[in-house]
Amino acid sequence: MSAADTLAPVTDLGGPQQPLLDVRGLSKHFASGRGLFGRGGGVVRAVDAVSFSIGKNEVVGIVGESGCGKSTTARLIIGLIAPDAGEIIFDGEQIGTELSLRDLRRRVQMVFQDSYASLNPRLTVEETIAFGPRVHGLAADAARDRANGLLRKVGLESHAKRFPTEMSGGMQQRLQIARCLAQEPSMLLMDEPFGALDAMTRQKLQDELLAIVSQSNVTTFFVTHDLEEAIYLGDRVVALAPHPGRIAKIFDVSIPRPRDQLTTRETPEFLHLRHKLLTFIRETEA
Repeated sequence: MSAADTLAPVTDLGGPQQPLLDVRGLSKHFASGRGLFGRGGGVVRAVDAVSFSIGKNEVVGIVGESGCGKSTTARLIIGLIAPDAGEIIFDGEQIGTELSLRDLRRRVQMVFQDSYASLNPRLTVEETIAFGPRVHGLAADAARDRANGLLRKVGLESHAKRFPTEMSGGMQQRLQIARCLAQEPSMLLMDEPFGALDAMTRQKLQDELLAIVSQSNVTTFFVTHDLEEAIYLGDRVVALAPHPGRIAKIFDVSIPRPRDQLTTRETPEFLHLRHKLLTFIRETEA
């Protein structure tokens, strides 16, 4: 029996009294296929009875070993896959009954790890950002003004007429974030948004994201394998135990903002949290 199997269920989830997002008992099972020699089959429990909440303007990360259900949880929240059990309450409305998926996806935007695959190569940078607002009825001039304002915010104003194929990975990720913010969402979901970038670019975008979130008052929930990133960005960190994915611990991050890539990472609070998270991951992998 692994250490993960002995973890007691979390009963005190902490979090806000009036959450923007309230996840209650979320479960998802997938059918597994048979291998080359006819072995396998059955059901894989991806996540089981996952519950947590996120308050307005919070930044919350979710961590855990590979395959523990982090991305599945994010996709369940935005409705890319349907849960087998549980419910999701967004701003007081239950998704699927009181709040349609169509309306949810106007209020919650998702930033994917593969920025290039999520960008239309036929649209310029400016057109990419303006596209969503135009689809939802914003006049062309107003959509262009919104796009240009966001381009300044993410440092891409001089690249408005370029195409995604002409941009670096970091610039593409900035564009994807700006495209999501153009919808003026209440929440950003981010699935490993900086995982494919080099260390220096990742740290730069982490700081830019914190500034954008602060300026935009947008709630943020992000998936990451990087424990230091989870601490640096987050107000809280949700830790999943694997097989099936379930809430094992929730860590509060009391490190004051604004944060700095050098001094914040050297504080006793940061190092203590890093130690606790790394110990948790090692225990669940045992």
